Amino acid sequence: MGCRPPGLLFLTSLLHIWHCAGGQGSYTIDTVRLTIEPRNAVQTGTAVRLRCQVSVSHSNIPNLIHSFQLTRDDVPIYTNNATEDTVEYKINPARVADSGNYECRVSVKNKAKASNSQKLDVKGLQTPTLHLTTSSPYENEEFKATCSAPEEKGPLIFQFYQSFKTGSPEVIKQLSQGGNSSTATLRLSHIGNCILYCDYEIRLVSGNQKSNSSKKVELIVKALHIAPIINILPSNSLSEGDIIEVVCKVVNPPSNTEVFLTKDKVILKQVRATALSHKFTVREDDSGELVCKAEWGSVQKETSRRITVRSLFSKPQLTVEPTDIDEGDHFKLTCSVSILDSSKINNETMQYSIFKDNTEVANTATYMTVAQLSASGNYTCNATSDSLTRTIVKESQKHFVKVKVPVSEPVLSVVGGTLFLGKPFQLSCYSQRGTLPIKYTLYQPSKPIDIKVVSKRGEKAIFNLTSITQISDIKNILCHAKNSQLKPPKVGTGEQLLKSSDIIEPVSKPHLTTEPRMEDISEGYNMTLVCSVQRGSFPINFTWYSLGKGFLDSKTSRKLKESHSISNVKGDHAGGYFCECTNPAAEPKQSAIIIIGVKMAGWKKGLIAVFCLLFVMAIILFLFYKKRLPKLKKRRTGTLSVKAASTKVERMSLTQAEVNEAANATPGMMGKSIWSEHVSGSESDDNCSTKTLEKPEIQYKEDQLRQADPSRVPVKQGTDTVHGEVRNSQQGVQELADAASVEYAELNHDTNHQSDPSDHGYHSDPSNHGYHIANDDQPNDNSVSINCANNEE
Repeated sequence: MGCRPPGLLFLTSLLHIWHCAGGQGSYTIDTVRLTIEPRNAVQTGTAVRLRCQVSVSHSNIPNLIHSFQLTRDDVPIYTNNATEDTVEYKINPARVADSGNYECRVSVKNKAKASNSQKLDVKGLQTPTLHLTTSSPYENEEFKATCSAPEEKGPLIFQFYQSFKTGSPEVIKQLSQGGNSSTATLRLSHIGNCILYCDYEIRLVSGNQKSNSSKKVELIVKALHIAPIINILPSNSLSEGDIIEVVCKVVNPPSNTEVFLTKDKVILKQVRATALSHKFTVREDDSGELVCKAEWGSVQKETSRRITVRSLFSKPQLTVEPTDIDEGDHFKLTCSVSILDSSKINNETMQYSIFKDNTEVANTATYMTVAQLSASGNYTCNATSDSLTRTIVKESQKHFVKVKVPVSEPVLSVVGGTLFLGKPFQLSCYSQRGTLPIKYTLYQPSKPIDIKVVSKRGEKAIFNLTSITQISDIKNILCHAKNSQLKPPKVGTGEQLLKSSDIIEPVSKPHLTTEPRMEDISEGYNMTLVCSVQRGSFPINFTWYSLGKGFLDSKTSRKLKESHSISNVKGDHAGGYFCECTNPAAEPKQSAIIIIGVKMAGWKKGLIAVFCLLFVMAIILFLFYKKRLPKLKKRRTGTLSVKAASTKVERMSLTQAEVNEAANATPGMMGKSIWSEHVSGSESDDNCSTKTLEKPEIQYKEDQLRQADPSRVPVKQGTDTVHGEVRNSQQGVQELADAASVEYAELNHDTNHQSDPSDHGYHSDPSNHGYHIANDDQPNDNSVSINCANNEE
């Protein structure tokens, strides 16, 4: 083979690279076809081929790998990866087990496709063969039988049949094996001729198929004469103490035959021979069946005989008096028999022995001693009958004697050491001495009894009690401890709890009082809040609270009463108070709230009384002068001088008393004195003082701040109130001089004079710049008021 030209090699390399690059090209599986050759239905033993062919379209992908998988009834049986588009699977020879539905599935890279399902049906099962290890077994002798179909494929189910000349065959054994053969262990009990044969069946998805039967094999089952003969000498009716001999014999047994003598499934004797003999002295409990058994291989035969043994005397009985024994008591043990065959045994020849823990303590029928703790144990007694020919010894049942330590007086105590009245608690009852078990019984007033049984050393009886509200109930608690049925219990009382336990009684509801009494509390005095309880365990904590101020004080005391003092009581101490009490029971209780009112101090009451008296006197004087003032005004005239005291608006009022006083003075001096009095007061206070009664006033109102014309001063009745107002002009110039006077002339009115009803006041002529004096429709005013006004610059 010559060298290729360099150009050809280059083209070949390019073509290879192009093919490799094209390996990622597209493809599709067109068809997958499965065929069975020579045909779908064949006889067993035929060579069968299964051909799977795939068709794939692709874009020049070289060396495309096809993954073939062949399944039968959806179970994979063959796989292959090939670049070829066709694979074959051979079944040679085909058997019935190969029947089923076949399918071919082809995968190319990540695509797969399956063919249509094809059914293969293989007809004909191989006839099985039967082989026996012996053709003449003995009755019930075990032998082997093997049934096989070597050319078949499993799993197969084999059945073994037995038939006789008459009757239908019966299945004597059925085995399921994974292979094509099965061996069974058979044992035939029918003596004589019989026929054995076998067959099998195979389980397919389409259904089970059964084979033909094997050839029938005739057997002869031989009888095995090994049934033993049993003899009992001298007879099977015996008395206890008699000596008997039992003989078991097998006539002409095969070799390796074993003989057994048993009673109540207990082997008395065994030999590998044709016969055995066994002698023994019978006892009362030997009555029953004696069994003689012969065994050869797996074959057994037996013969039985019943014997009856009469009792010469019954089993002894051991009695203890008394049954309940305490330490220090005397007790007696007695051994006796209830039945005695006097024809064969003399009662005087009977001997008794008493044993404690297998040690003889007495060789008489009775045993008496003082109970000590060491006397506790298991006691038995023996009854013995001696004669020339026999000695019979019988033992009684064991009797356990327990010497008890008397229970001591139980001690009551509270678990934890502290008892809180009104709360559940646990109570222990314990006796330091006493043989277990000890029965403890708790008694409480008006409650059911409670019972605890203690069986462990050091254990205490613990009782759960709901609650006790009074200490007197504790004294009525009783605990009975008892470990003897014949003796009275020991009693523990609740008095012990008062000594051994801390009993905490919650405080009762406190009561809050005051000293002095609430109705006697006055300002300036001291007040004491007394908080008391009727009962409660010490120490008790007392705490006082005010509804307005909260916490006041707290004290801890070993008394049922404590107090908190408040000195120099004032009005703001009035209000609600309560106290709270608690003790180690941790159940705080609050008193009822009391409302305390603080009375006014005595000197304040006196002062008020003086003011009230003066006020009453003022009213009386007022009423008195009220009646005389109109008459005085008719006789007197008054002159009032108005003087500006400051730059502020000032108001001055003259009461009726001042007017009356002016009326009684010299007419010329009346106005001046009254005016001087009011003006001096206003100058000191920088404000005009105002004294008014409830009735309206007659006012001077300024229309314009001008110089008043004395000739136009209005004249009113003396019972009206006159007001004068002095104000600055709009230009802020003080137009009023240091003083302005208004003189009252004596009013001499004609009694027949009537004023214009519409004229309630006198108005100065605005052109004259006078004062405006108005009557506010309130006649009979008893005061005179003057308003003075100056604006500050």
